[in-house]
Formats: sequence, structure tokens, C-alpha cells
Amino acid sequence: MTEPLRIDIWSDIACPWCYVGKRRLESALARFRAQRSDAQIELTWHSFQLDPSAPRTLPAESCYAERLGRKYGVSPAQGQAMVENMVRTAAGDGIAMDFERIRPGNTFDAHRLLHWAHTRGQQDALKERFLRAYLCEGQPIGEPEALVRLAEDVGLNVDEAQDIVSGDAFAREVRADIQAARELGISGVPFFVFARRYGVSGAQAPDTLLGVLEKTWAERAPVQLVAEGEVCGPDGCNPPAS
Repeated sequence: MTEPLRIDIWSDIACPWCYVGKRRLESALARFRAQRSDAQIELTWHSFQLDPSAPRTLPAESCYAERLGRKYGVSPAQGQAMVENMVRTAAGDGIAMDFERIRPGNTFDAHRLLHWAHTRGQQDALKERFLRAYLCEGQPIGEPEALVRLAEDVGLNVDEAQDIVSGDAFAREVRADIQAARELGISGVPFFVFARRYGVSGAQAPDTLLGVLEKTWAERAPVQLVAEGEVCGPDGCNPPAS
């Protein structure tokens, strides 16, 4: 038996480079799967907050370029240049980011919903929806009502989503992810961990990610069977040992 190739990714919704990194990983995975049709991939998104102290929502009229300039200690014009460069880069990866419409806010509830979506096999779909909604569509990622609508967009149960944003379900899991990032020394996202062995920081080029995929796959070890007993399979169950 061969274990799936596990990829763990720490990222935040409020992170343009995380969206670019997601798209570049998808490009690398498409090429990798074309070469390795037998490859099984287990991909998990982990929580990371760039600004844990952010309020649930910020005013719609707040200027993203000015906030970016203040954060990095540069002028508004330089902040705008950073935004324009990000837009051009994202466009090269097929993402139409729109910072004129962006509605920043606290992403903690979004991360809680992503943990719930993982239990429903829809985590990657919801991650994509959240990123597109925030970075391209100007949807307020910190508002519970918006989060529930976005969960519905990918086929998740509305009532369950509403219950989660109204309570504190999966808060422990989000905090555990954030603590794990600290223990791993992760200070920026996106951050990819392949097979719990190789770390890749930043939105690297697809060729770079493909190289890590191939290296990890080549070094994978089959599961070593150390004990064998009664099991059930498609053709029935083994009788108990006498």
C-alpha cells in the first residue's frame, strides 16, 4: 500500500498571494497528475490570520492602497503601485483581482467554516469561493451573512453554516492551526508542506511546485504492514482466527 501524497497549506483569505499560490499549485498538480495517473493527493487548507485583531468588517470606502502604504511604511502612491503590480501578477494566473471593491474584515469565522467544509469534503471548493468573493467580487468576508451565502454557493447546507457562524464551532481547530504555524516557524503565507517533510514558502512558480511534487513522490515510502488480522472487504469478512 502507498500512502497518498499529503499537502498541507497554511493561508489566509485576506492574502492576495495565497490566491495566486493556490492557482499555481493547481497548475502544478494538473501537470503532475498527467504524468502520474496513479497519484493520490490529500490536500488540506490550514488557518492563518494576517490580522487577528481586525474588526469583523471595515468601512467600504476605506482605501486599500492607503492601508497597504501605512502597513509597509510607504506613501499612498507606492501603496497603489504595489496594488497594481499585484493585479498584473494575478491576471497572469487567470485571477481578476479588484482592490477598488475589496471589503476587508476579520477572517476567523471564514476559517471556522473552512474546517467544517473539510468534514463535508468541500474545503477546497469553499476556499476558492471565499478567495474569489473577497479579492475579486468585493464581498465582505467578515460578515456572517455573506459567509453563509458563499457556503451555499458551493452546495453546503445553509442551516448548518448559519449554526456555525452563530456559535463557536471549529474555533479550537482554527487556533490549533495557528499554533501549529508558530511551531513550524511560519511567519508568512502561503506556506506549503509536502508529505510533512518539505516546506515551500510563498506563491512559487508552477515549475518549482512541480519539482517538489516529483521529489516527494519519488521518495515516498509504502506503508509497512507490521501486523495482520481479520478484515472485511468487498467479498466479505474473514472468519475469526481459531
